[in-house]
Amino acid sequence: MHMPVTIIGAGLGGLTLARVLHVHGIPAAVYEAEPSPSARTQGGMLDIHDYNGQLALKAAGLMDEFQAIVLEGRQAMRVLDPDGTVLLDKADDGTGGRPEVQRGELRQILLDSLPAGTVRWGHKVSSTRAVGEGRHEVTFADGGTVVAGLLVGADGAWSRVRPLLSTATPEYAGTSFVETYLFDADTRHPAAAKAVGGGMLIAPSPGREIFAHRESGDTLHTYVALTRPQDWFAAIDFTDAAAATARIAREFDGWAPELTALITDGDTAPVLRPQYALPTGHRWDRVPGVTLLGDAAHLAPPNGEGANLAMLDGAELGQALAAHPDDAEAALTEYEQAMFPRSAEVATFEGGEVPGIDSENNTAQGLINMISEKGQ
Repeated sequence: MHMPVTIIGAGLGGLTLARVLHVHGIPAAVYEAEPSPSARTQGGMLDIHDYNGQLALKAAGLMDEFQAIVLEGRQAMRVLDPDGTVLLDKADDGTGGRPEVQRGELRQILLDSLPAGTVRWGHKVSSTRAVGEGRHEVTFADGGTVVAGLLVGADGAWSRVRPLLSTATPEYAGTSFVETYLFDADTRHPAAAKAVGGGMLIAPSPGREIFAHRESGDTLHTYVALTRPQDWFAAIDFTDAAAATARIAREFDGWAPELTALITDGDTAPVLRPQYALPTGHRWDRVPGVTLLGDAAHLAPPNGEGANLAMLDGAELGQALAAHPDDAEAALTEYEQAMFPRSAEVATFEGGEVPGIDSENNTAQGLINMISEKGQ
């Protein structure tokens, strides 16, 4: 394949694709809107699964680097009732298949594995259009353009590449997260730290949930989930951190104080994160010279699989292109035929269907029953 592959988006999926292409001697250029690798924090913890994300890292030749950043003990899990009763306290015995890493460190491994200049920072895409013969022109916000012989949209939920293939747009999934952090938790927030334990805490309830994780550096990272319409959140002034925190905390009145402390005692202003999704089973007819991966292709509400699937998409696309060096269309067809059904599968937890947050089955005991049924 003599033409470079043009990748839009330097997230985990796009970078995995670029790395696997590099392993196979195929040049790639990655265009990223952010001005630098450190322009913003890269989120929290990711559990990288042995059946998808780790397969991608093996294809990228980066398993040793990955193992070096695994945070030991973080596969521990506690499930609590809203009143603070601990119904499950599962230790990390080292045999789990979902080791935890910091997203930013994983991204840096991928960046470090690419030749200098592969990622072109500060290139925000404003539009894309077909120019014939399977080629596509990408226009950037600064007015610059590039014509791609093979274009891959790895540019997330609001992909600028997707319209070349599909009219689908993300819709609000009915639930929003409110993100908080507690720092130096063992000394400054001991009750909350004890509740979370050494790994993750889940306190589910129909329509609301508290999910927290112990990250590196004695940090507790919490996502408070509420099933509410967008206008309910719009009525909250998130520029007033104290008022926003108090309003969110009221939705958990009566919950154990060690759980609500994860909301009320936050050391950062609460951040609202609405959740969006593409239609389940989203797919498109084959269009020469362009495809999508990750959230650009199959955005779904958080289920623990998003980053893993994006990386596997990138790895499998890279391997398909390497296997068909003189027939990119055959490679894209092969990739999409595997990706479409995989991304349409119902979200599962170790093989059991995961109830939505608004489900009456979204309870601590319901979660434990599901885990027990699968022998986990």
